[in-house]
Amino acid sequence: MQLLSANDVGGINDKSLAILEKVGVAVKNDQASLTLRNAGCDVDSEKKIVRIPRDLVKECLTKISPDLKLYDREGNREQTIGDDNVIFNPGSCAVYFSDHKTGEIRRPFSRDLVDLVRLVDALKNIQAQSTAMLPSDVPEEVGDLYRLYLVLKNSTKSVVTGAFSKQGLLDMKHLLETAVGGESRFINKPMAIFDVCPSSPLVWSDTACQNLIDCARLHVPAEIIPAPQMGATSPITLAGTLVQSNAEFLSGLVISQLTRRGAPLIYGGSPTTFDMKHLSSCLGSIENMMVACASAQVSKYYGLPCHAYLGLSDSKVLDAQSGIETSSGIMLGLLAGINVVSGPGMLAFENCQSLEKLVVDNEICGMALRLGDGLTFNDEMAGMDFIAGVGPGGHYLGERHTRKWLELERFMPSDLIDRLTHEAENKQGRKDMIDRARETVEHVLTEHVPEPLPIDLEKDLRNALTDIMNRYGIQSLPML
Repeated sequence: MQLLSANDVGGINDKSLAILEKVGVAVKNDQASLTLRNAGCDVDSEKKIVRIPRDLVKECLTKISPDLKLYDREGNREQTIGDDNVIFNPGSCAVYFSDHKTGEIRRPFSRDLVDLVRLVDALKNIQAQSTAMLPSDVPEEVGDLYRLYLVLKNSTKSVVTGAFSKQGLLDMKHLLETAVGGESRFINKPMAIFDVCPSSPLVWSDTACQNLIDCARLHVPAEIIPAPQMGATSPITLAGTLVQSNAEFLSGLVISQLTRRGAPLIYGGSPTTFDMKHLSSCLGSIENMMVACASAQVSKYYGLPCHAYLGLSDSKVLDAQSGIETSSGIMLGLLAGINVVSGPGMLAFENCQSLEKLVVDNEICGMALRLGDGLTFNDEMAGMDFIAGVGPGGHYLGERHTRKWLELERFMPSDLIDRLTHEAENKQGRKDMIDRARETVEHVLTEHVPEPLPIDLEKDLRNALTDIMNRYGIQSLPML
């Protein structure tokens, strides 16, 4: 699916380069400013504005690999982030949690995050984890790294994460190295992607800059995620938002590649539609999905892997609105070839995680992945011999061809999807999807046991966390 012509994509590139060259970006990190100045950029030290020559941007674009490999905690289950491959993961850093037992929306606790991580570990169509919530029972100083600790301890899947401070990124890297068994494995078989976010419009904060520099320097794959609010912190037009977001990404790309040539980067984005009527930042709008899909075209123009926040809903509950917005985002993201789709499980403007929504979204992701596999036409699949063998008035229920291709050709949904006849449903008892989702959550949390860390690595990981806690003077954390 393409929303932009080749000329449109070229125009976005040209206008973004003109913005960087003539308007510039605010860079509030001294190390980044010095690096950019030494590379030939015009730096206004007083206003912290850096103007970047277009030739420098073009040169930096030639340095990056078109894809990267991501691995699980054991160094297996290789995933290629690039081409038209798509992986789904829950969005990150929700500050609310929809309690599946009470229906209450409240601040999350560490136990809630562990439940979400264990659930994701069991869902085959959600291929990666996120540090999905900010537990309210943990001191702010270690909130970012403690989320990662809980993921590493409770799942083998790769993870999309991010740091809240300069030191936080360094500490999180140490935890990752410890969990995978050393720095060499961490570099050669990365299991984590770190989100780094410029501030729209056209600002790089001190912390975000340093995180980006440290990711490049330390061989950590980074996802640059502009988050413009259309009509508030970016132009209200989709085209204008695409130009500004692209300029923000390209400025970060230059900082990254000047730090270390070839540092792995993903072209990310989390645009929102600023609702002028309700003063809310909406991620479930069709315009938001269109900007995300168009951004994927721009990333592919540069030959870069891409990311977007899709598959989430602005609704506060699991309802028809949630289904509309989530399904639309997931399907459009798949058709656009977005490599990392973050958002399944999220409600309330990217602020709330729901376990019931996560299991529902797992089904939607499975349907989308089946769509991505496409339709194969050849002599065997066309089944001429079998059609002739069955003949008029026959049936295919007992045919070997049917048995062979049943689970290969069809997406087989779980019992969460209602395909019962009316009679069977009456006999079994009528339940709506929310009821079935809650039952699925309870079943998984009761029955699924994630692969544990080896005992020695778990001890090393806990010791690493304890050392960090001691540095901050923190006496205890919920050790789940």
